[in-house]
Amino acid sequence: QVQLVESGGGLVQPGGSLRLSCTASGIIFSIYRMSWYRQAPGKQRELVAPITKSSSSADSVQGRFIISRDNAKKTVYLQMNSLRPEDTAVYYCHAERAVSGAHYWGQGTQVTVSS
Repeated sequence: QVQLVESGGGLVQPGGSLRLSCTASGIIFSIYRMSWYRQAPGKQRELVAPITKSSSSADSVQGRFIISRDNAKKTVYLQMNSLRPEDTAVYYCHAERAVSGAHYWGQGTQVTVSS
């Protein structure tokens, strides 16, 4: 059974930072492309940051967010800095293996940026 379990969400003030984690089980993590998506109320789910199976880290969202992965721990991270109220959303972890068409979602973790 495949599971993607996110953690690290919460309430943070504008300008603050949060680090999200997503730990996978039931898949060969190192061969999956991993991504973070987010969905704000009333909006469509959008891609925040992808990372290929061979990369260790990558920037996104105008350099404010950094996605990284630790294949040994089967975990992908999203370091979010300089957070803004418009970053408020449920953040989802996604695993994809294009060659087979397999993909999986986590249950989501809420991030709220507010003073």
